[in-house]
Amino acid sequence: MKIDVSTYVNQFLDSKLVEKYSNRKDEIFKKLDQADMNGWLNPDDSFIDQLLEVRNEVLSHSKCLVVIGIGGSFLGAKAFYEMFTPYFKKNSFPIIFAGTTLSSTYMKELLEYLDNIDFTVNVISKSGTTRETELTYSVLKKLLEKKYSPKEVKKHIIVTTDPVKGTLRDEINREGYHSFVIPDNIGGRYSLLTAAHLFPLSFCLDIKELILGYQEGLNFRNDAFLYAVCRRSLFDLGKVVENFVAYENNWYYYLEWLKQLFGETEGKKGKGILPISMIHTRDLHSLGQFIQEGNKIIYETFFKLKNMPVCNVNGKDLHKINLIIEDSVISAHVSGEVPCIIIELDDFSPRSMGRLSSFYFLVAAYSGYLFDIDPFDQPGVEVYKTEVKRRLA
Repeated sequence: MKIDVSTYVNQFLDSKLVEKYSNRKDEIFKKLDQADMNGWLNPDDSFIDQLLEVRNEVLSHSKCLVVIGIGGSFLGAKAFYEMFTPYFKKNSFPIIFAGTTLSSTYMKELLEYLDNIDFTVNVISKSGTTRETELTYSVLKKLLEKKYSPKEVKKHIIVTTDPVKGTLRDEINREGYHSFVIPDNIGGRYSLLTAAHLFPLSFCLDIKELILGYQEGLNFRNDAFLYAVCRRSLFDLGKVVENFVAYENNWYYYLEWLKQLFGETEGKKGKGILPISMIHTRDLHSLGQFIQEGNKIIYETFFKLKNMPVCNVNGKDLHKINLIIEDSVISAHVSGEVPCIIIELDDFSPRSMGRLSSFYFLVAAYSGYLFDIDPFDQPGVEVYKTEVKRRLA
């Protein structure tokens, strides 16, 4: 993994700003090391053998896994699932991510589909009271009770929740479901290496390779801090939007995961950089004009992938064409006063993406501290929930 925050950025930066934020390195490293919610820096993997045993049990009696969760309880798993599942070849064991919408049309069609297939539910919620999760779980549990005997239902429900409290933990204690925990010192958007994500992902990729890469990414502390300093300095110069750009369609949900990571981490007290995303070359034909010549509030981070599958078109490797276009776009956007950060991956694998993901955890945490905010809370999310609760009372 190569991180370039200078080649296409330095010409836009103010050296005094960079120095100002760089001088906070020791302070910010210390803050992260002492934070209450930094469990993701040293995640526990002692549950992996149990997790794989439960996965094998599910495979023995089900044809599909339904993950019920929203936000940090599903985005990481969804991102990796989409990345490492073939575009067109039907997966032998599909994973459905439900609980992300209250659309009656979606729910009706989901119930009709599941009525004719053996499925297992993995409900994920730390509190057990997240409305979308709670409602979806209630409906699917009723379907399970209709399809199976009480003894069989227990085999078809896996719960990932708080280790000691909450409505789901109470249900586990009462019914005896298989369960996993979300540690108290890891928040939802930082929970990639907890069972919330690793259990679903164990059905579609080598999670031990993902874990190995994640551990490697935590060694990029200095690079992550330089990236955070670059972001904070650009913000002070009016670049208040970061556009994450990928050239592979299956990165869509990974970019959504990054948007949650930075949106919830930084978006507080009137501060923070707005994260947006684009998939090229598709979005060059819709938003490319704005990026090139529109309001100069944007800088970009491009992901460049090496060693992708060869596909020859008219005697030329399509991926090489893709890379030429990416370099051309970067050059054009820089000429249009859009700074560009480049992250290059030598290969595309669970290990390399695990490495990238923990690196971004570091970047997000350091960025939060550079904005002088708590990078691990999200108080604004509760505002709409309170209003919904009032209106539904």
